[in-house]
Amino acid sequence: MDYSLLASRLGNQLREKRLNRGLTQAQLALLAGLTRHKVIAVEKGALSIGMIAYARVLGALDCELTVVPAVMPTLEELRDVFE
Repeated sequence: MDYSLLASRLGNQLREKRLNRGLTQAQLALLAGLTRHKVIAVEKGALSIGMIAYARVLGALDCELTVVPAVMPTLEELRDVFE
């Protein structure tokens, strides 16, 4: 599976968690000890962002990363990869 798709999925899941907790990107950044721009990059699944940024966001959201088998990408995800 394409690693950029996996990073994108992780970013989307983190964004959903943030929204479910009623946090803005700025509030999450403060909790995670990051800049708002770094939180934006994490939520976009940017490949240039280090694992520590993802770990800080996960910690600030009281979440942890679980490794599960990847599922086939949706048509929408495939379209996004080729844009």
